[in-house]
Parts: sequence; C-alpha cells; structure tokens
Amino acid sequence: MKRRTFLKTTAAAALAPRLAEAQAQPRELKLWACGDSHVGTDIKKGRESLADALRQSEHGGEEGGPPFDWDLAIHVGDYAGAQGSPDDAEGREVVKQFGALTKHRREDIYDLAGNHDASGPGEPTQWWFQKWIDPTGENTADSGVDPARRPHPVHGTWERYSFRVGNLLFLMMSDRNDGGPPRGRAERGGYPAGAVTRDTFDWWKLQVESNPDAVVISAHHHMLKETTVASGPWEGFRKKANGDWLSHYHGYFPAGGPKGASYLYWLDDTPDAQSFEKYLAANPGAIDLWFGGHTHTNPDDDKGGRTHIEAKWGANFVNCAALSRYHAGKTTLPMSRLLTFTEGSDEVRVQCYLHTSQHAPQGWYPKAERTIKLSKPFQITP
Repeated sequence: MKRRTFLKTTAAAALAPRLAEAQAQPRELKLWACGDSHVGTDIKKGRESLADALRQSEHGGEEGGPPFDWDLAIHVGDYAGAQGSPDDAEGREVVKQFGALTKHRREDIYDLAGNHDASGPGEPTQWWFQKWIDPTGENTADSGVDPARRPHPVHGTWERYSFRVGNLLFLMMSDRNDGGPPRGRAERGGYPAGAVTRDTFDWWKLQVESNPDAVVISAHHHMLKETTVASGPWEGFRKKANGDWLSHYHGYFPAGGPKGASYLYWLDDTPDAQSFEKYLAANPGAIDLWFGGHTHTNPDDDKGGRTHIEAKWGANFVNCAALSRYHAGKTTLPMSRLLTFTEGSDEVRVQCYLHTSQHAPQGWYPKAERTIKLSKPFQITP
C-alpha cells in the first residue's frame, strides 16, 4: 500500500512541471479565412471546391498538404458559380459539400453573400443565399444551419450581423448586388462591382463607434478601394491592343459599373461612394481587420503595387480568396489564410495555404506568411 502511494506521488511529481508548463502557455484562437468557392463552376469539372478544402483542413490533401487546426472560419461569399442567378440544384450541392466536415460543425463557419450569390432582376432579394447559406439559421430545413449550435451567437440579419469571440468583434456584411443594372446583376453575368445599402453602412459605423474597447474585424465580399491586389479603378481588366477593356480578374460588363469591378463600389445607387474609405481615413485605427475576397489570383501577384495583405488607415486588409480552381480560370489559384491570435498579444500570424500544387507544393506557402499588428492585445475573455 505504501509503495503504491509512493508511486502515485512520484508520478504526480514528475507530471507537475509539464502540467504547469502547459498551463503557462498562452491560449490561441485559430481563424480560417476563405471564400469564393464557386461550387457550381468547379463541380462541372469534377472538383468539389468547398468539400476539398474542408477535407484538406481536417485530414490533409492528396498532394501532400498537411491538415491544420482551426477553431472557427469565415467564408467571404461567392458560394455560387452561376453567371445567371443561382438555383436550388447548386444550393443542394453546397449543402452536400458541407457534409464533408467530420471534426467541425457547419455552424463553426460564418458566411456572407458575394456578387455571384445574388438574386437576379425581379427575384426575391438574395433568396438563394437566405435559403441555402442562411447565416442566421432561419431556413434550417434547407440550409442545415441550426443557430443554437453556433459556438458564438449571431446578432442581426442575413444582410448584416455581428458575433463576438473574446474581445474580437466580427461585423459581417453581405454584398447587395441585386435588383438589376447598373448596381445589381443582370439576368446573366456576375456584375462584379460591390454594393452595400446605406442601412448596412450606418449599422457598421454604429457598431464601430459603440465598441471602442473591441478589436473590430469587418468582412465583406469585396475589398475597399486601393487596399489590396487589383482593388483599384479599372484594375479588374486588361486592355486589348486597340485600347478596349478585356475581362481578366473579372468579367467586363459595361452596364454594371465596370470602373469599380474590383472593389466595394456602390452605396445604394451611388457609384464610387467610398463611404468606408472616407470614414477610416478620418478615423485611423477605427477597425483592426477587413476581410474580403472577390479577386482571385496567386499569392505573389501585386497588381496596382499592392499584395493580398496590406495596411492602410491603421487597419489590416486581407484578401483571402479563392477556393475555386476554375472560376475566372485565367487568374484563379485555390488558397486560403489561417490567422493565429494569441491571448495577451497584439500580433497575429497570417499563413497562406495552397489547396493545389499549381503555384507551389500543396500546403503552407512560407513566402506569403505575414505578421500583422492589432490595436490592442487579443483577450479570450473581453
């Protein structure tokens, strides 16, 4: 009996330093940022753009890419790949591909609408996104999203909502590229120029100003003007020898605000409004991060003299597109970003994961890794 007690005591004594060391390690939050799956485009080529990425994150890729841990994810829109408005068949395919998850819940992924997810002229506003993607869980029978299973509750509507993780405040804003030209898409064509309503901008401004102690993370399908790669006027295209514009990153649609095809261009019906840009220029440091996608390219592209991760107005801008391989195939390269927030630190590690071996071996791409600074340290308990 005494020997058994001694052994237990000895084992506990040997384990104590390791337990103390583990407890001393700061806690981390791993955020996976991705977007632009364009499920309907890739499935025609036999590729499950969304499911492949989910499987790679949990189990690794067939080309040698390692699995990686993540606690929650944001998807910045363009689940759909249709040039016309998306349909129920593509919606069912998206839900089917979410079924590839085995270690995470569907509710661990927070979503917003991109320009390809938009309804067409005469259709109910963003009906497809509300029915099949459903961030607020109002159509569980179709989308499979159960709001009670969200690890971090959602507050708001499908168009604009917030959620908190410690002192991180996420402000999720969907694109409003609907209702017909020039702001909204036509019967055919993605009509790429980004749009929000005045109500969404006012909501965003109120959230920012009401939460001065938070690390504010904004997300929209589009980047702001001249923040990251190819996000400037006319930078969605290239020119023919005769000077005419030619589709490149984005489709050229003269009736749909082509000047702003690469960025958030419309506020209601006002073109090139720059409401967010003007606010951030007047209030440097008002937000910490802006996530977007929309422009698909390789991690070394620097069109316009800007890369995928840039700092401006005291904020960090991250283009985390795209998971698709075939949508806008001239420039598209499947990749995403993993951000590691460490409790008590104002530094965030941003890694780039290549989902195919087109540009470099599948997996982490160290050349594109960055460290960004927050306005204040991350705290799991705000």
